[in-house]
Amino acid sequence: MVEVSEKIAIEHGLKKEEYKKICDLLKRTPNITELGIFSAMWNEHCSYKSSRLHLKKLHTKGEQVIQGPGENAGVVDIEDDDAIVFKIESHNHPSFIEPYQGAATGVGGIMRDVFTMGARPIANLNSIHFGSPDHEKTRNLLRGVVKGIGGYGNCIGVPTIAGQTCFDESYNGNILVNAMTLGLVNKNKIFYSKAAGINKPVIYVGSKTGRDGIHGASMASAIFDDKIEEKKPTVQVGDPFTEKLLLEACLELMAGKSIISIQDMGAAGLTSSSIEMASKGNLGIEIDLTKVPCREENMSPYEIMLSESQERMLIVLEEGKENEAKKIFDKWNLDFAVIGKTTDSKNIELFFKNEKVAEIPIDFLAENAPMYDRKWTKAKLPRESTFPKDYFKSLKLKDCLQKILIDPNITDKEWIWNQYDHTVMGDTIQKPGGDAGVVRVHGSNKAVAASVDSSATYCHAHPLTGGKQVVCESWRNMISVGAKPIAITNCLNFGNPEKEKNWFTIGVSPNIIDASFKALIDSLDYKLFKDNAPASI
Repeated sequence: MVEVSEKIAIEHGLKKEEYKKICDLLKRTPNITELGIFSAMWNEHCSYKSSRLHLKKLHTKGEQVIQGPGENAGVVDIEDDDAIVFKIESHNHPSFIEPYQGAATGVGGIMRDVFTMGARPIANLNSIHFGSPDHEKTRNLLRGVVKGIGGYGNCIGVPTIAGQTCFDESYNGNILVNAMTLGLVNKNKIFYSKAAGINKPVIYVGSKTGRDGIHGASMASAIFDDKIEEKKPTVQVGDPFTEKLLLEACLELMAGKSIISIQDMGAAGLTSSSIEMASKGNLGIEIDLTKVPCREENMSPYEIMLSESQERMLIVLEEGKENEAKKIFDKWNLDFAVIGKTTDSKNIELFFKNEKVAEIPIDFLAENAPMYDRKWTKAKLPRESTFPKDYFKSLKLKDCLQKILIDPNITDKEWIWNQYDHTVMGDTIQKPGGDAGVVRVHGSNKAVAASVDSSATYCHAHPLTGGKQVVCESWRNMISVGAKPIAITNCLNFGNPEKEKNWFTIGVSPNIIDASFKALIDSLDYKLFKDNAPASI
């Protein structure tokens, strides 16, 4: 057993004061498995410890909102008992380290978030940002990311209907890869992650657990250095064909009444899924890690809990429904294992080879996770640009137009989106390249529009105005195709929040974070859009 020290805690991404808080909460030193669990649940990626304070300020309620923040995805009512489940998520660090698998598993993860709630995915979107076209890494990163997005989405059979691709030298040090999925669900058959009941069986389904993706969530919150290549093992490896089987198996099980709660094993894998389910239900959970299906030999409790192997789900079932559920997953050639049960202890208790290897109160990992109010200063409006009086006399309209049209951010992106399947399922009405993608609700006369937008330059110049610009541009894109905006989600990509001054994609200052959230709040204010303001979910 590795002896835990402050040095080991810091190597896990924890601060000295955070490690001290852990020891104080437990009234002892954690073992290595427990430390790994704390490091996963307390990092920025899982706990939102620097943004949670601001997220609470967003307007999240409305007549059309069935589920706002707090679940795997948001849900809005589109009438006739139909609802749309949707979410956007980033996979930036993994995509910079290993572009194909990083982007592919980003798409796979966001689709699982959607079908975890009982929805069949009907459309994908993406927003990808790269460094200068002349930078030595850009071509390889662009090729890998585009192939990863297309490869995973195409194999699942979900159309990619909209997106954006941008270039700027500020992204030379780290790219942005944001993936979004829309799903269609009957509003009376939505599934949630809140566990309920005592001694209910906890079920593991999907692929086997491997060593890929260990510390993936912590890596997503880390700063890159010259040892970036050493982080490749933290990138998950995806299998879209297995995900297709998992999708169909889950939806088949959901057609019955055996599921109490269900959660995707995404960031931090078995750790976050089990703890989040128990926390929401105010319960405890007991897991025998010996029963977890593993594809590699001699995996330790630490590795099993922190693995982010893809295509896995955790389910709490009604008692007596195990055999019925197992038949479904056997049919789809997927692993199925009863690995634990819910308890009234309000602790997570882990066993391995008949020994207890970890015991932590759930609240210590969820409710007691750090929340910071980072120092920030109000951003000033940039100075207005001035030009000499005779500057415009020397400009020729033809030259200006040509310069604009060959700019990589303006020029036609068909060569990118043609690599995605945008017509599969036969319901795509508006293909990529327009203002917003549109898909028909299958078998009806209704359609759903969606758009993704960003404006990093504006947000860096003046966060408050830039944030409003992004919301307004998305609004205009929606109404341009005849749609009525009813809800908005966000995927705000910030740098290290501990750095007060830094360039946007390398480390954004906390005042940009605060102002960006304020922009979202202001843009969605009822005074701005009267009674038609969409809710942020």
